[in-house]
Amino acid sequence: MSYPPSPEAGGTPKLGGALRQRHVTMISLGGIIGAGLFVGSSATLGTVGPAACVSYLVAGIVVLMVMRMLGEMALSVPGVGSFTEYARIGLGNWAGFTSGWLYGYFWVIVVAVEAVAGAAILQRWIPAPVWVIGLVLLSLMTFINLLSVKSYGEFEFWFASIKVAAIIVFIAVGASYLFGFGHTGSAIVNLTGNRGFMPFGAMSIFAAVPTVIFAVGGAEIATIAAAESDDPAKSVAAMTRSVILRVMTFYVGSMFLIACIVPWGSIVTGHSPFVAALETMRIPGAADIMNAIVLVAVLSALNSGLYVSSRILFRLAERGDAPKSLLKLTSNKVPRLAVLLSSVVGYMAIIAAIVSPQGVFLFLVNASGAVMLFVYLATALAQIRIRRRIEATAPERLSLKMWLFPWLSYAVVAAIVGVLVAMGADASLRPQLMASLASLAVASIAYLLAAKRQQGEATATGFRAPLGKHALAGRK
Repeated sequence: MSYPPSPEAGGTPKLGGALRQRHVTMISLGGIIGAGLFVGSSATLGTVGPAACVSYLVAGIVVLMVMRMLGEMALSVPGVGSFTEYARIGLGNWAGFTSGWLYGYFWVIVVAVEAVAGAAILQRWIPAPVWVIGLVLLSLMTFINLLSVKSYGEFEFWFASIKVAAIIVFIAVGASYLFGFGHTGSAIVNLTGNRGFMPFGAMSIFAAVPTVIFAVGGAEIATIAAAESDDPAKSVAAMTRSVILRVMTFYVGSMFLIACIVPWGSIVTGHSPFVAALETMRIPGAADIMNAIVLVAVLSALNSGLYVSSRILFRLAERGDAPKSLLKLTSNKVPRLAVLLSSVVGYMAIIAAIVSPQGVFLFLVNASGAVMLFVYLATALAQIRIRRRIEATAPERLSLKMWLFPWLSYAVVAAIVGVLVAMGADASLRPQLMASLASLAVASIAYLLAAKRQQGEATATGFRAPLGKHALAGRK
């Protein structure tokens, strides 16, 4: 069974191992809990009603299954460095190239979106233009990422800790309000009144999944961070076994409590439903409290976005899919040029958001809309192929297994395809799917051009490297 040659074995610079288990754990938690939960959930609650908690549950299960697949592959085929490389191992160079570039593109756009969102929040306290505040925030996070991977890990650890603490406190306060102070009757009215628990029908639950899955995605960041930890296999195993279940509890639990506390018809899209719930419970300073927490979530997303996009660029450069100059490391094992390139693209996207918010920037955002689904689909298909190869040659490597293989793996593939079909059928989501397909087409054309160039160079030097033929054997 073949395995892709290790770039590091050939003298390629190696990233450090300064992250610890606590960093990876909180990075995986923080990757999911973002502004999409604190603010973006208002759109789902407003269009689905109380049944939005079921939409979050369905999307969370899909992400949980993908993370279980990643856990299996990380332990059975260690040392890959980035989860997008499993697509290369299972499906070939095209899948690895496109998954890597699309995933990096997704996070660069996230950086721009979050910088603008953070600037809008800070305008409550700082009288400065949005673009100025956004550029300052991005510059600050760029500086942190350039220091060392440990500085990124420490900042993300505390950012994530604050977000997790905020969710836990909200769930505790909300549950106390409902069951400790005699408001159970109003909860039943909010859940079942105003056209019932599913005011728009059962299909609305699944129609909302494409939007929700973008909010609950992000846990896979931990598999990238684990490559720079002291024990990558242990970090990934711990993350896939417990962390995702906790996050699902946070999402579904908080959405359910909000649906119980606040009449869904009063929730305004773009305004945090958490603020509405806190104000209903008469918590003083609710707006300022939540805005501060959302700002932390934004800074966390900025921090992680720069980290992830730079590491993806580094891994692509290892495989010859990006300029080799991106492999240069500082004395602290930081890929400086990769971080700076990610930052520069982020600056350009922020400027586009200010100059052409409904033109260029809207297209950029739409073009990243279904990208995570493409990457998850490639990951799921790769897991099926890699698992079959390992079972045939080295079954002892399967220390962590995907549940009910292969049927549950097939179900995940079917679910992701179903979500893509749902996007195509929804007039409001169709532009995102079309723009994302355009992104996939651009990445595919880039791969063909790169492959042709590599083959031309190999022919000129008298060596022809096989494309898409990878060995899984040889590594324990």
